[in-house]
Amino acid sequence: PSTMVVPGSQDKMYYPPDDLQRDAHVPDFNSYLTQYKKSLENPEAFWKEVANEFFWKTPATGPMLQYNFDVTKGNIYVKFMEGAKTNICYNILDRHVRERNLGDKVAYYWEGNSPDHHMTITYHQLLRQVCRCANVLKQMGVKKGDRVSIYLPMIPELVYTMLACARIGAVHSIVFAGFSSESLCERIMDAQSSILVTADGVYRGEKLINLKQIADEALHKCREKWVHAYKATVSQFSATTLIYTSSNAMSGFICWIGSLFFCYIQTPWDSKCDVWWDEAMRDCPEECEPEWLDAEDPLFILYTSGSTGKPKGVLHTVAGYLLFTSLTFKYVFDYHHDDVYWCTADIGWITGHSYITYGPLANGATSVLFEGIPVHPHVGRLWEIIEKYRVTKFYTAPTVIRLLMKYGHEPLQKYDLSSLRILGSVGEPINPEAWQWFYEVVGQGRCPIVDTFWQTETGGHVLTPLPAATPMKPGSATFPFFGVEPTILNEHGEELEGEAEGYLVFRKPWPGIMRTVYGNQERFESTYFKKFPGFYVSGDGCRRDKDGYYWVTGRIDDMLNVSGHLMSTAEVEAALTGHPAVVEAAVVSRPHKVKGECLYCFVTLKDSRDFNHTLVEGLKRLGKIMRRILRQIARNEKDLGDLSTLADPKVVEVLFSQRCEAAA
Repeated sequence: PSTMVVPGSQDKMYYPPDDLQRDAHVPDFNSYLTQYKKSLENPEAFWKEVANEFFWKTPATGPMLQYNFDVTKGNIYVKFMEGAKTNICYNILDRHVRERNLGDKVAYYWEGNSPDHHMTITYHQLLRQVCRCANVLKQMGVKKGDRVSIYLPMIPELVYTMLACARIGAVHSIVFAGFSSESLCERIMDAQSSILVTADGVYRGEKLINLKQIADEALHKCREKWVHAYKATVSQFSATTLIYTSSNAMSGFICWIGSLFFCYIQTPWDSKCDVWWDEAMRDCPEECEPEWLDAEDPLFILYTSGSTGKPKGVLHTVAGYLLFTSLTFKYVFDYHHDDVYWCTADIGWITGHSYITYGPLANGATSVLFEGIPVHPHVGRLWEIIEKYRVTKFYTAPTVIRLLMKYGHEPLQKYDLSSLRILGSVGEPINPEAWQWFYEVVGQGRCPIVDTFWQTETGGHVLTPLPAATPMKPGSATFPFFGVEPTILNEHGEELEGEAEGYLVFRKPWPGIMRTVYGNQERFESTYFKKFPGFYVSGDGCRRDKDGYYWVTGRIDDMLNVSGHLMSTAEVEAALTGHPAVVEAAVVSRPHKVKGECLYCFVTLKDSRDFNHTLVEGLKRLGKIMRRILRQIARNEKDLGDLSTLADPKVVEVLFSQRCEAAA
């Protein structure tokens, strides 16, 4: 691939290889601009074209998209394809098997925690298992709109169960299988789930996590809270039904809230309410008629952390989420029929919902489903799997990349990674050093990196490169996806043009955006729309450079406004840990009568260092890292504005002189 500096830009740019562009869905930047313009100027036609790829039992009767983002004009709402009826499970499974002749195509290569555990699941097999599970749920009384909590590791039963819910119109609420009993209880209570799906336990590397014990504790807490809240009697919760599956991989079971059974850890078996999963599934038919749902019927609730400490139940609906995850998967990973795609996330997070389950299956893709961790049983596990399945598209998190960087180049050299064509990053902004290692070492300098920015709330990618179209800058999420219109506001809600830094917000919805916080519309509106009426507020800070590239700078929650000076907690923490006496630091704000906010710093010292007045004064003198000024120095821009907050303003002259020497 060519590497060059674009005219007018001093940033190093990375360009897609020619062979990728030849067959790409979006083959160059002009094609991106043309489609992006259409998606904003004529969204009705743009999204109708996407919708035509799917089956609709009943077509939409109104406009494709209706919304209000302005709290001063009434309730916030988003409606997409109102009047249409469909079923997401039918669209991502039945159509492939019955209409597209993909029944024998591999849907998932399941790779267990141990390399000895693996399984191949075709689309036809997946459909059969999902239908059986759906019939089991129906026999247990689950109906359209009922909530089902799922607490499972990365095993095929997790996919079977979530799609079974989608098939019969139940609303799944998946909880990461590692959360505490209190977290699980809180989510079950908030969703008012009547069923919990869980497993006996799971190995993560060498560590056994006793899911059954955690689930038992969670259900006990649920009963106590229900009894306390509703003056109910324990007898209300005594009728329990359980369906259990046993396998070498320690698989999952379904149960009514109540006592749980556990194979690998000895627990009581209650014959009045406990039923083996295998028996229930074996007796259930392999066909289950899908429930035809309204476009805006709920699909799932997924809990994300809230600033108050109480998690928010982000609600996504059927049609918009289907179209957006399908389209983003197709374009962002430039998906083609013979690809083998691997996202290393857990389905307990939104990345797994959108880009392990719904997005890939909507496109008829073959994916790797991985139960394990990157360094078990050896540090080359991920590279071994890429070689084994000839993975072409690999999507992971900066934390994973940085972890594997520690082990250097050597583990990779044992494996053939030549099948890789596109790399992806998700979860947080990727630091340029990790980006370079991912690009040069893992991708061998020939695989574009799609550095995707999005949230649980957005449902899918909102800022992202397109691999064959977008020149890349390490660390930048680049440009908006189709139908997404970002802008940057200052503290007063004024839009900033050109090169700017401030609050990242969005003018209008895209089909996959969240619809509400489950059971709490007021919290939904106050969290995302109250601060700047007329905009969806992402909660993240953002910088737009002179080339129009977007750089996400982190959560606004982690920004401090001290006497009008906005600073990042991460920057202050980095300054503190730069002191030779400090091991680690955490910084928060607290109210101040004069400054508005002031810093409150928690500092851990190295052994044998005393915390005294001299040290405190030394830490205070570290000052603020003025990245704004450093960026301007790097660009040789002499008008730096106010330098009064710098500990030593003269350092700027030194940096300018060194910059000139380096440039020469």
